[in-house]
Amino acid sequence: MKTKICSALLALMALPLSAQFGIGINTTNPQASLDINGTVKIRSTPAAPSLPGYQILAVNQNTNGDFQVAQVNPQLIVNSAISQINATTGVSTSAYAARKSSGTTLVDLGVLPNGFRPVNFVTAERTLGTTAVFSDTDNAYVVPSNGVYAVKFSFRYGTGLQAYLLSSSPGVAVLRNRIGTYTLIDAKSFDGANLGSLNLTVSNESTDNLYTFQAGDRISFGLTSASVLDPGLISASVTSFHIHKVSN
Repeated sequence: MKTKICSALLALMALPLSAQFGIGINTTNPQASLDINGTVKIRSTPAAPSLPGYQILAVNQNTNGDFQVAQVNPQLIVNSAISQINATTGVSTSAYAARKSSGTTLVDLGVLPNGFRPVNFVTAERTLGTTAVFSDTDNAYVVPSNGVYAVKFSFRYGTGLQAYLLSSSPGVAVLRNRIGTYTLIDAKSFDGANLGSLNLTVSNESTDNLYTFQAGDRISFGLTSASVLDPGLISASVTSFHIHKVSN
């Protein structure tokens, strides 16, 4: 009887000691309150109604991480995924935008399709992006990597409304220079209307489309049939563009 009582007392005394060192499953040397050396099965869990307020459990497999489980904010995973996508596709470095509200001129680069002349955009006028993707030499956006790009270009000639019809149907256009081959990839003429005794031209137009580009393509934004336009009105014009990569 005394032997049984002593055994029971020894067992009770050992409980706090075991709890202090932790519980080990498939390990004789637990390194945490619960140290499992093996796989874990969870048969069922309640579904979270929404993400806010919840944390994700992750295993630390870094050097000296010792496989400890830690809680991770879901936003960190989202941010990491976005950063990885941007690094892989070049999306973040491709974004560029610029705007001019005065001092606008059209650059004469020689004979180009449909009398196209690019706007004298320069990097100092950028509203978004890095100077690495724009060239002041030919006023062109330089495509950083192959892929599909979203491009929008707007131009308001003068006040945007002229009390006469413009000859030769000038309008906005986007030009691609691929290793010396120039191609108008988009163009829209200013709209004109003959209302009997009144002629009008709506000289406020834009293009907005998706295009497939190759790395090194040079994209310019300007006007077609530019020679018929008044330099004074061009100087007072407002124009802008933005471009960014959307996929490979």
